[in-house]
Amino acid sequence: MVYLKDNFLLKNKTAERLYNEYAKNMPIFDYHCHLPEKQILENEQFNDVYEIWLKGDHYKWRLMRNYGIDEEFITGGKSNKEKFVAYCTVLATAFGNPLYHWSQVELKEFFNCEIEINGDNAEIIWDWCNEYIKLNKITPQSLIESSNVTHLFTTNEVFDDLSTFEKIKQKNYKFKVIPAFRADKIMNVEAKDYLQTISKLSALTGKIENLTDLESAVENRLNEFIKVGTTACDIALQRVCPLTEKEQADEVLKKALKGEEISLEQAEIFKGYFTYFLFKLYAKYDLSTELHIGAMRNNNTKMFNKLGLDTGYDSIAEDNSIKLMSRLFDKLDSENSLPKTIIFNLNPKQNSEIMTLLGCFQDSSARGKIQYGPAWWFLDNKVGMEKHLQDLTATGHIATFVGMLTDSRSLLSYPRHHYFRRILCSYLGTLMEDGEITQDIELVGKVVKDISYNNSIKYFKM
Repeated sequence: MVYLKDNFLLKNKTAERLYNEYAKNMPIFDYHCHLPEKQILENEQFNDVYEIWLKGDHYKWRLMRNYGIDEEFITGGKSNKEKFVAYCTVLATAFGNPLYHWSQVELKEFFNCEIEINGDNAEIIWDWCNEYIKLNKITPQSLIESSNVTHLFTTNEVFDDLSTFEKIKQKNYKFKVIPAFRADKIMNVEAKDYLQTISKLSALTGKIENLTDLESAVENRLNEFIKVGTTACDIALQRVCPLTEKEQADEVLKKALKGEEISLEQAEIFKGYFTYFLFKLYAKYDLSTELHIGAMRNNNTKMFNKLGLDTGYDSIAEDNSIKLMSRLFDKLDSENSLPKTIIFNLNPKQNSEIMTLLGCFQDSSARGKIQYGPAWWFLDNKVGMEKHLQDLTATGHIATFVGMLTDSRSLLSYPRHHYFRRILCSYLGTLMEDGEITQDIELVGKVVKDISYNNSIKYFKM
């Protein structure tokens, strides 16, 4: 692994000091991920490196498709080894893509293997990793604990089985697994399987015949989540929809409950009201809200029909949510019902608009009450993280930032936190060496520690 040195991404000596003395050994709080909690509970030893490294990871799948790899080697019927070899071959020339770095770091961190990843070395790496898995009995627990993770928030729909989290508590792991509450499937009133979604919820909370019933059912479930430790909620929208009245949304819901087709315009009427309802609900219980905007999902109908959701066919949307987000936040703030909120933006063209908007709704109830979330999904790469830090510092206050997350389905994603920490330390170290900020390394180091871990712990009341 000749190209990854100890000073990887650290541009100067001050950056190296900041990383090694202040960032490197800080724990990890992963406040947004998509790890399957049942896999963490079952804690079974993995059979091979494919199961940990490639299975379910649509970041890697997209890279392989970009190279022209046949789908049989990605999600199809080829063997685990053949898929692994194909990925290694693709990765060898993926210069500039974060996976080029992440995968090599994952190999070193989790398998103690420093062989450079390419097609020629693929079989050697395959044998090395599989032997390492057997000798060291690699399980979800061992991977998370070796990454120095103290807390992780999974992402769970309102009707998910919460008993899993109680059972995980009884395992006495060194880390806590807590569900973040998500009502997206309740929000997506236009979905073909919407009646099935409502049926799952009503089985837990009682019959749902109108919007008042639905609101009560969602609040009922939220209280169940709170009992198992939930302090964060999640909303994902392509764009924020216009504010509408409850009566209008009720009409749309009743149509959906009759099995009638819902138009895009009707869906936005429902989503506009229900987003407002959810924000008010989360404020009522003093829960932090994670708002994800800017993803255009399921672009490829043929592959959606074949593989389903979350398989690598989403992209950045061009929709502008700024004005509608302003009206939503203003209404909530006027009603003293604006919760702590992290805005995850997927379209970098809107960074400055969002940064200046969130500055309009800060108050003394929390440091950085309204957060500009970290570079996310298609932006959690070197270029995206650097731009994020530049935009954040230009019009905000970096010392309040809650830092990085994985947003991943892969148990090997935790080195991404250190990837971000290196970029953060390089950014601040360069400002110090250029004479643009204080030379007090203890002060800057404290900010690095806070961003790496402390701020998120306080923000989510851990």
